[in-house]
Amino acid sequence: MSTPVKKVPIHLQSSQNRLLIKNGKIVNEDNIIEDDVFVEDGIIKEIGRNLIIPGGTRVIDARGKYVFPGGIDPHTHFEFEFMGTTSVDDFYQGTKAAIAGGTTMIIDFAFPKQGESILDAYYSYREKADSKVCCDYGLHVALTSWSDQVKQDMSILCSHHGVNSFKTFMAYTFMLNDSELYSVFDHCKNIGAIPQVHAENGPEGHEMSRPEEVEAEAVNRACTIAHQVDSPLYVVHVMSKSAGLAIKQARERDVRMIGETLVAGIACDGSHYRNPCFSHLAAHILSPPIRPDNTTPQYLMNFLAQNVLQVTGSDNCTFNKSQKEMGMKDFSKIPNGVNGVEDRMSVIWEKGVHSGIIDPMRFVAITSTNAAKIFNIFPRKGCIAVGSDADIVIWNPNKTRVISAKTHHQAVDYNIFEGMECHGVPEYVIVSGRVCVDEEQLRAVQGHGRFVETPVYPAYVYDPEKLAHVRAAKNGTLNEVELSNKLAKIELEPKVYNLPTLPNSAVSTPSCRGPRPEGQRNIQESTFSVSEELDVERKSCIRVKNPPGGKSSGFW
Repeated sequence: MSTPVKKVPIHLQSSQNRLLIKNGKIVNEDNIIEDDVFVEDGIIKEIGRNLIIPGGTRVIDARGKYVFPGGIDPHTHFEFEFMGTTSVDDFYQGTKAAIAGGTTMIIDFAFPKQGESILDAYYSYREKADSKVCCDYGLHVALTSWSDQVKQDMSILCSHHGVNSFKTFMAYTFMLNDSELYSVFDHCKNIGAIPQVHAENGPEGHEMSRPEEVEAEAVNRACTIAHQVDSPLYVVHVMSKSAGLAIKQARERDVRMIGETLVAGIACDGSHYRNPCFSHLAAHILSPPIRPDNTTPQYLMNFLAQNVLQVTGSDNCTFNKSQKEMGMKDFSKIPNGVNGVEDRMSVIWEKGVHSGIIDPMRFVAITSTNAAKIFNIFPRKGCIAVGSDADIVIWNPNKTRVISAKTHHQAVDYNIFEGMECHGVPEYVIVSGRVCVDEEQLRAVQGHGRFVETPVYPAYVYDPEKLAHVRAAKNGTLNEVELSNKLAKIELEPKVYNLPTLPNSAVSTPSCRGPRPEGQRNIQESTFSVSEELDVERKSCIRVKNPPGGKSSGFW
């Protein structure tokens, strides 16, 4: 009697398929080349011309199109319980929509419930997501309190569970005070993790109006604490000019800052909050809010072009109109959150590349590569290279689409980008070697995605040699002269390349990266200041009792 043949799941069958992408323009953060890409077993196996490939390989002709690494959205909230309700995009619906828009990996937030440990929150989110995700995903973990147990669990998550980032809050009832932020940042530095901060000013400032000065003050205060600890800092959802300028000034002082803005901030302004229709107004409520100054979106796009900000997320946290109506009589009870995971890539292309502010290479950097580097999954993700995961987008810059809730793939019943025409469409999206968008037709598979571990000490923000010498100096084994001679700066400035001239058929609006704005400082020309970087006993004693920025009053 013969042994029955074991059926291989469809997603595993698909990942073993061979695929050849021909005649496209491969775009990475640092170059554009015309080559073919051969994919096998979910991995990019060869790049070049006249490749010898096995028979039966599917061929996609990408002539006149761009071949991008799949987008990475570092900020989503699927199945998130918040303000008495739950976001409607679950891990299946949300990741399916992400793929439709050209995003092939998301990083969500494991958020502990009242009385739940951060370890249990991590396990809970893994259980929610693992069987549902259509694309790969990772997890940040939110810190809603501080204790020795939280500190211990952070170390366990980093060493055993593939988490390298922790989000803190300077607003809401679960905000941390300055002393606790100091402790979190310091522990993150010691374990090689990335502290993230939701920067708004405390309960007394977390109100309906939320002026941008509140956001800027919190950013400035968080920057000061991070600089004193000598920790990197990732500021989530930068939504205002003032907050962006605070990050720019901190980076000029050599604070290791990472700034993330949202597609909502790039495409919308606060005029929506004056709409007489409650449903329209409520649909645009998020925190921090989109700003009333209608020049803010272009400022944020310019900050991305200049590398003041490095990444774009969606902060996708969707609630239907009926859920938003919970705040009909009390504005503060409107569940905060908007859509964006599906439309992020198209909107950034429209507002950035098509408008002439950035080139396709910078587009790849801010939608994929920088996130991969920051969370230490590059070059597995974030580039088209031999050995990288076959997460690929074939982008047609000549096609257009109009965004609408009637045609999007998300569960939510509105779209804040309703009616926006976007030049540039993901014609094919390949996820781990499987064609999940085929000639604009979505064919995503539930459970096809995997959890991707994010290792500690990403080189993008932690320079190994620098850390070794700082520790040696603190232990008294290296003198200050040796330290100042040996410390290496971390390169955070974007590389500038000459963009090849493309035929009209390949790109709808030519654009290139402009020169550095006058007056912008090159941090590579700065010299390291030992007095700023080395801890001393006197300062340490003062900081522990009363961290920089004060406990609540801030600078203004």
